[in-house]
Formats: sequence, structure tokens, C-alpha cells
Amino acid sequence: MESKFEENVVEVIAIIRRHKIQETKEALSKEGFDQMTFYSVHGRGRQKGRGGLANELDPGLNLITGKSDIADNDYSFLPKRMLSLAVKEDDLDKVVKILIQVNKTGHYGDGKIFVLPVRLVERIRTAEEGLYAIS
Repeated sequence: MESKFEENVVEVIAIIRRHKIQETKEALSKEGFDQMTFYSVHGRGRQKGRGGLANELDPGLNLITGKSDIADNDYSFLPKRMLSLAVKEDDLDKVVKILIQVNKTGHYGDGKIFVLPVRLVERIRTAEEGLYAIS
């Protein structure tokens, strides 16, 4: 299927800490990126959940020691939030910068950002396509 877009549209997916949702939403909205979806998800990264919920809520505690033999300190998957928004490719750098600025603590578990090309967007109600459908 060939793209119908005049400009390229990308989907930005960010996995972030749960308590960063409101601040992230406010920072994006302040810059004009109001259309987004949040999902409740569970996951883990390289540390495989070590540090547990305490590290998720207060990464400054730095409970990650490399040992995972303590039950309270070892979770298979931690609760996170996944944010999804479609933006013009020209706005991508701005959106990524906002996400990093708001969510970076410098500790394990700050999250990840993924960027995917979008081939088609169509607003169901009006049949608007492309940039018209995301603005």
C-alpha cells in the first residue's frame, strides 16, 4: 500500500515509569501534542525486574545490586505505562526531547522510546486522511 501522506507521519511509543504520566502529558500538551494514548503495561529490561517496585517508585534508592536471591527485590515484570502518539516526522526530534527531559532520572528503568513509520491514518468519523486525521 502506497502512502497517501503529503508529509511523513511516525508513531512514537514510549515506555515510562507510572508516576511520570501526568508530567509527561502536561509537557507534551504544552508544546501542542495533545493527542496521545496511555496503556498500562508490565515489562522488564536488562535488569530483569531487579530492584522491584521500590526501584520503580524511587530509583534513587538504587537497590539493584546484581543479586536476585531476595524475593522482595526480584520481580518478573514491573508495572509501567506505554504512551503512543502519531506526529509529523518534522516534530519527532521535539517530541523525543520532551520525553527524555521529563522521564530521565539517570537510573535503571527510565524506559525506552520507539519510533515506527505510519503508512496510513484515517479518521473514521470524517474519512480524513494523513495529517488531517492526526491534527
